[in-house]
Amino acid sequence: MNNGGHVHHDRTPGRRVRGSLRDGPAACALRDPATADSFHFGNYLGALRQWVDLQQDYQPFFFIADLHAITVEQDPKVLRERCLRAAAQLLAMGIDPDRSAIFIQSQVPAHAQLGWVLQCLTGFGEARRMTQFKDKSAKGGEGAASVGLFTYPVLQAADILLYRPHFVPVGEDQRQHLELTRDLAQRFNHRYKKTFRLPEPYILKATAKIADLQDPTSKMSKSASSPAGIVEMLDEPKVSAKKIRSAVTDSEAEVRFDTDKKPGVSNLLTIYSALTGEAISDLEEQYAGRGYGDLKGDLSEIVVNFVTPFRERTLELLDDQAYLTEVLKRGAQQAGEVAEATLRDVYQRVGFVAASQ
Repeated sequence: MNNGGHVHHDRTPGRRVRGSLRDGPAACALRDPATADSFHFGNYLGALRQWVDLQQDYQPFFFIADLHAITVEQDPKVLRERCLRAAAQLLAMGIDPDRSAIFIQSQVPAHAQLGWVLQCLTGFGEARRMTQFKDKSAKGGEGAASVGLFTYPVLQAADILLYRPHFVPVGEDQRQHLELTRDLAQRFNHRYKKTFRLPEPYILKATAKIADLQDPTSKMSKSASSPAGIVEMLDEPKVSAKKIRSAVTDSEAEVRFDTDKKPGVSNLLTIYSALTGEAISDLEEQYAGRGYGDLKGDLSEIVVNFVTPFRERTLELLDDQAYLTEVLKRGAQQAGEVAEATLRDVYQRVGFVAASQ
């Protein structure tokens, strides 16, 4: 998607087109809206842009995980604003609300409700071994980690199982993230009655691994030590261009892809290739005998042309709060229908008394 994700959407909310999607539902979560005002090249080129393609063959549920966000302290106003910005960016990059459900996690209470049932099937030691809690408690001690962080992976499992998806989009290095989900689904099915499908990982196609512009041996991430190393999708275009021109390279002048010896130049070539579709080998030939200045100058122009329509579309959506709110409301209603049907089955099989009895 080389147009910066600029997609026109009819402003008139309509019924969702379910169609006969041959491979069933897929669940996709934007996990961390709380620490970011903007998508960046690392997560967008690495994974997010492939979400758009899922709409062709699947019935996707895209949600912004605000329940997960409050496992650490949040400013309520900032959290609310960032969730809306995340929703606007999903729309701007090409997620179509007439083909997919886009919603905020807390607007579908069944996420937390199923999370509690699954917590009661999860062993203490099993939860304790999960990476998020281990990392946080190792850094600041167990007192620095909330109970919510401790049970975070179980809520993740609920996020997935609620929609009984066939597939969950993950990177190759995230296969293990589905293990607890599948274990809990099997445990519930065995203890009560077969209720959950065991979701398979939908391995995203080989994705661009984008590195920090100022530290090209590290991935581009919000935890970077310098903002100059991150290309934000909502940066002012001139800021994005400056970051590319200021990217760390090396003392040579040869434009060649070699991640070990020339990580900075290799990173620029990776970004160039990801944005244009040109093969890196062709770019090496194109810039043979030319300096890094030419590469950076051309790439900065490509980046500006890429992010400008995305930024404009996002800001346009944020200016139309009524439309954005309606899209999220409709998405929550669509997701809620599926989630509540699953929860009713779960409650009945666990032995809870139905409210209608």
